[in-house]
Amino acid sequence: MDLAIILSAASMTLVVALRYLAASGAFAWLTGRRKPGYHGALGPQIRREIGWSLLSAAIYGIPAGLVYWAWQERGATLLYTNWRAYPLWYLPLAPILYLLIHDTWFYWTHRLMHRPSWFRRMHAVHHASRPPTAWAAMSFHPWEAITGAIVIPLLVFVVPIHVAILGLVLLLMTIMGVTNHMGWEMFPRRLVHSALGGWVITASHHQRHHEKYRCNYGLYFRHWDRLCGTDEGLSEAI
Repeated sequence: MDLAIILSAASMTLVVALRYLAASGAFAWLTGRRKPGYHGALGPQIRREIGWSLLSAAIYGIPAGLVYWAWQERGATLLYTNWRAYPLWYLPLAPILYLLIHDTWFYWTHRLMHRPSWFRRMHAVHHASRPPTAWAAMSFHPWEAITGAIVIPLLVFVVPIHVAILGLVLLLMTIMGVTNHMGWEMFPRRLVHSALGGWVITASHHQRHHEKYRCNYGLYFRHWDRLCGTDEGLSEAI
């Protein structure tokens, strides 16, 4: 294998791992400030979450490294750095497309992983977090990590996006992944229960998934859950 590919994969693995540790660590600290004692008896669980998550970071780093190599060495992606390469109206459209496509992929693969045989082999690792914590966002079995690791890297070959906007998409993905697993709702109640809150996923919605398992499968938005009859509303526990 080309040394440049190996170095790219190693670099991206480090980036993903540090991003996870920084985001999860920051929101775990915030949890400790807002909910003293919430993590008090969860030390062994959190250590497992961090271990699985760092393994997931290595898996996420491989396709990310391949994308970086393909972009830098081959110019083979649709990533761009010149703001004028596409019309300005396309700039905000690209992240919306990425989030909608990613959300669709996540909903259907997540729902598939809740079939009994798939759940035992793949998804049970994630649901072993009872209750989920800020460290659980990437706590996946390797097979599940692979399903999550390939989506954004594949999209950069088919949907043009500015590098900076891609960074915002990845930041949003990271923050939502962490905040939806904190076990408490950081957003104001009036927002969560507003018309906007009825379509966007926050911790209250995802917590219900960890309580009942066979509902609320979405990642960013609630439209697939609503269309497919799997939306069971918000958790009353947080």
